[in-house]
Amino acid sequence: MPHFMRFALVCLIISLYGQRVFAADLAAPPKKAATEETLQCAAFSPYVGKLTPDYGAPPSRALINTLLDKLIAETPFRCIMTYGVLNGLDYTFAAAQARNIKVIAILWLDKDIAVNSQSITSGIEVAKAFPDTIIKLSCGSEVRTRNGYTLDSEITRCIDSVRKAGVKQPITTIDTWWEWCNRKTPCEPTIFGTQVDWIGSNIFPWWENKFSGLFPCTPAKKAADFHIARLERLHRTYPEKAVMVTEFGWPSGPKGSLESNNHTKQNCGVPSKENQLLVIKETFKKLAQKQWSGVAFEAFSENWKPGSEGSAGNFWGICDGEPPYNCPKNLLKP
Repeated sequence: MPHFMRFALVCLIISLYGQRVFAADLAAPPKKAATEETLQCAAFSPYVGKLTPDYGAPPSRALINTLLDKLIAETPFRCIMTYGVLNGLDYTFAAAQARNIKVIAILWLDKDIAVNSQSITSGIEVAKAFPDTIIKLSCGSEVRTRNGYTLDSEITRCIDSVRKAGVKQPITTIDTWWEWCNRKTPCEPTIFGTQVDWIGSNIFPWWENKFSGLFPCTPAKKAADFHIARLERLHRTYPEKAVMVTEFGWPSGPKGSLESNNHTKQNCGVPSKENQLLVIKETFKKLAQKQWSGVAFEAFSENWKPGSEGSAGNFWGICDGEPPYNCPKNLLKP
């Protein structure tokens, strides 16, 4: 998703607080939330090759089948997180069901209220049609990060509509850890804390390394610890909720580039395939130790992204975004 532009505003706010250690982050470990299945998932978007979500033809059913077949043949992922239920993307759920893949489904929300209504209606339909495949739902992804608080009513409308329709899957609204902390230090609950069933948080030290004055330098070898620290803070802030990192990752390129922090000028963002696999493997390892779930971002590279996410935009994929869509070997093995 377009992190580059939407993250800039939020991390500019972060920078106003400067660099400081949270006393609350050094407190006793959080209480363990209610037991649930531990998941190792990958963010899945079929806008590969020359496809773009901004215009043109949607991904075909054949392409979705091909990508899912490649994912289960060459990686250990048997769980995906999807971005939207319109424009043919709803076929993903039938394809996932046929392959025994579990799905966290995002009902995409943005500024077009009419399209949001279509997304909510379709989301309710697929949630009811695939109750054993779709295991969790989200009303939007980073809606606050992109739009501030202007679409809070749309998030609430979505949550209320899904509940009133009798959908059984637990629901959240996915956003960055900073938004779930209500843009405050120390972290405090947001208005959605009482509305949702679980907390879905996106955590990217890569973007902190560019925009944040609070956490300006987290190299790849420390990214897993960064993820865990943010999750522990959220567990303490929402002790009665299940907490999940719904996006984490590291770009594999472009080769030779560096991400320089806007405030400190430190160069801690070093993209490479080795660093990408290190971040994913170590994060899943540490999540497993705590019996926590996570979603690696993302399954396949998307070529349309460089314009919105900078030079690294099309290097987030674990697997190639061009045929034959090769994936790394022994992805989650030591």
